[in-house]
Amino acid sequence: MAVVEGARRRVIDVGRRALGLDVPAADHTVAVLHSVDHDVPGLDRRETLQLMRIRLLGATGAVIMAISALGVGAQPVHQNPTSGLRVLGFFARAGTSTLAMCMIGTVLVVMAWLLLGRFAVGGFGGNPRHRLSRSQMDRTLLLWIIPLSVAPPMFSNDVYSYLAQSEISARGLDPYKVGPVAGLGLDNVLTNNVPNIWRQTPAPYGPLFLWMGRGISHIVGDNIIAGVWLHRLLVLAAVALIVWALPRLSRRCGVAPVSALWLGAANPLVLFHLVGGVHNDAIMLGLMLAGIEFCLRAIDDTHPFDRRAWALLVFGAVVITLSSTIKITSIIALGFVGMALARRWGHGIRGVLCAAGILGLIAGSVTLFISTASGLGFGWVNTINTATAVRSYLSLPTAIGIITGFGGVLLGLGDHTTALIDITRPIAEGIAALIVLRMLVATWTGRLLSVGALGVALGALVLLFPVVQPWYLLWAIVPLAAWANRPAFRVPAVVISVIVSVLVMPRGADFYVFQIVESAIATVIVGLTLIFLTRNVLPWRNQPGVSPRSQQPTPYGVSS
Repeated sequence: MAVVEGARRRVIDVGRRALGLDVPAADHTVAVLHSVDHDVPGLDRRETLQLMRIRLLGATGAVIMAISALGVGAQPVHQNPTSGLRVLGFFARAGTSTLAMCMIGTVLVVMAWLLLGRFAVGGFGGNPRHRLSRSQMDRTLLLWIIPLSVAPPMFSNDVYSYLAQSEISARGLDPYKVGPVAGLGLDNVLTNNVPNIWRQTPAPYGPLFLWMGRGISHIVGDNIIAGVWLHRLLVLAAVALIVWALPRLSRRCGVAPVSALWLGAANPLVLFHLVGGVHNDAIMLGLMLAGIEFCLRAIDDTHPFDRRAWALLVFGAVVITLSSTIKITSIIALGFVGMALARRWGHGIRGVLCAAGILGLIAGSVTLFISTASGLGFGWVNTINTATAVRSYLSLPTAIGIITGFGGVLLGLGDHTTALIDITRPIAEGIAALIVLRMLVATWTGRLLSVGALGVALGALVLLFPVVQPWYLLWAIVPLAAWANRPAFRVPAVVISVIVSVLVMPRGADFYVFQIVESAIATVIVGLTLIFLTRNVLPWRNQPGVSPRSQQPTPYGVSS
């Protein structure tokens, strides 16, 4: 019996340790990702001049990308406004030159973003010597967004799937049962713009998004250009919501707002794939972050927990639930809000159950209302995994399965890639579930702030997800930008953002290998020449020095 009892205790101890219940706060695995930023002086005259040049560099790159999108962007097959025009149509005819333009513009924007980081987060070692102001950051971000917001879609054709699925809904059909071919017909102009792989598949998006899309379809009909414009307006409004919420969340975590905006909003992945690619992930992220901010106002900023706190909590939970009816992934944010609420209330497990019941009731009611009022029902629950038909190398379990399967082919064991993927994906899902559970417990016990724990959980979901698109990385990077301010996170996040931004090709045409190689060579030459010519006028090298000692550092942070 003593042996059995000892084994039982060891199992319990291991389980508690795995969930983080017995981990001291200072020893928590991901606690090293966060520290409190200190206030530093604003930019001096020389740095302000450098900032203006950096801003111009990024804007130049964005304009070059916007022009190149006329040729290598995701132009529609039908109703292409530049088709047949002598001047504007030239870019589509000069494929190699236009691809080189796009690559050069992409690299210029990425270089400008990295240089801007000098004045936002400093070098790899920590705080900058001086930090730009919020207004300087906002003007820079706006200047970089404008060219891409008026350009044709880039890096993805998904917006045309949005239009087709919305038109199916507008015709009274169920977009969760029929794809564009079955719902609109093979000869429909909207169907012809949808990539072949998605023409037969039903919509994987939530009812709120298709409800909004149905409204757009009623306004524009089969006018593709007008439909793209209205969808991009939704995305731009969502990006504005991210810019509104991210600094407020960062202050709660003791992180400088401009640092969070630099990594989470000015990130090239946001510019290229949310704004340029017109992805509805922007709407999901904007609503999710705004909802979290309202919930944390209720939980952290109101004493006692009065009517105003309840109103903020309910409103925030409703907004988070609305984000999950765009894409279901964001519903996880309610779990972290619930754990923060349970910690505020105390009472142990009973507080957790009470918070879960209240938030679950709100989420269920909002989801039921949206699904019913839109007339789309709950068919979207069955189509969530539609994207898993694609094999994505950014997904760890998929990449491991593919690499292992390829190794089996080389060894003469046959191609077992599909079977291996069927094994690696469930294992990855189990690991992701464990990490999410651990982060929930860390929020409940107060070892991690809810924003940081949510970002880590979303990071686990993204990396271990069966399919990972480049813009999926923003699910984790954007919320973590408000909390994870140490080089252990920022350096990998910056490196990944740069590599993915540079390597992803525009989705307007198929390119030959020689075109890609020639364009890459031209891009390298232009980039190195630019660095050489601007070596004395742009901060390519880290600037030594610290803030004046007379400046007493003041930590950011308000309540959490």
